[in-house]
Amino acid sequence: MTPPDAQASTPRTWKKPPFIANPLLRYGLIIVGVVYLVWAFGSLPFNWERIAEGLPRAGRIFGGGFPPSLERYELLITGFKESFQIAIMATLLGVLLSIPFAVMAARNIAPMPIYIIGRAVIIISRSFHPVIVAILFVAAVGFGPLAGILTLILYSIGFVGKLLAEEIEEIDWGQVEAMKAAGAGYGAILFYAVFPQILPRQVGLSMYQLDSNLRASAVVGIVGAGGIGSTLMNAFGRYDYDFAFAILLVIIAVILISEGISGWVRKKIW
Repeated sequence: MTPPDAQASTPRTWKKPPFIANPLLRYGLIIVGVVYLVWAFGSLPFNWERIAEGLPRAGRIFGGGFPPSLERYELLITGFKESFQIAIMATLLGVLLSIPFAVMAARNIAPMPIYIIGRAVIIISRSFHPVIVAILFVAAVGFGPLAGILTLILYSIGFVGKLLAEEIEEIDWGQVEAMKAAGAGYGAILFYAVFPQILPRQVGLSMYQLDSNLRASAVVGIVGAGGIGSTLMNAFGRYDYDFAFAILLVIIAVILISEGISGWVRKKIW
């Protein structure tokens, strides 16, 4: 029989338990997933002849895009100026509108009928991709930046409102109880017990949403909602590939700078 001292000195290794403990279920799900991928790939209507014809075409596009050209830099500046205006206006209005909807969608401070309405608005705002919403607004209000602003406002309400509502549901309830005991009304409780607790998170979300709206403004512009996306599509439509690639490179540079600034601001806040 092994002495107790020998058992204590025997090294033991810890293994992370599997996500699904039952091996039959675990491997069965893997097999089902592989079979589905094979079936889906085999049943989708891939046109291999067109794909083969598209490879030389892609080569011509990339070959015509290098070196990138900034000869029409005035169009580039105008497009980016419009994208910045769309992103900033949509972020300001979207974040402001997301606050009341976040309060409505927080289960701990909103009665059930208001909670259902607030959650419904947020769910609807998050249900559609910005490009789909942009197509609808372009059809409703016409081509231009107004469609882009409305699209990104709805996008901001869905994202910021959801995360703010979850943040409100996790606040320290002691401050709320203290203000209730002092006889404070609902508005005073919101402004002095709820909002101060979520303010750092709200500022961080606002910076992130501005960064996200700047990227999205380039995407929704492709369908006619203004911004640099419209300039990019016009360049591709004219087969002006060197200018189009210059726009893409500038978009990447602007997003990198924006990401760095927003990350620095979030670190200072938190």
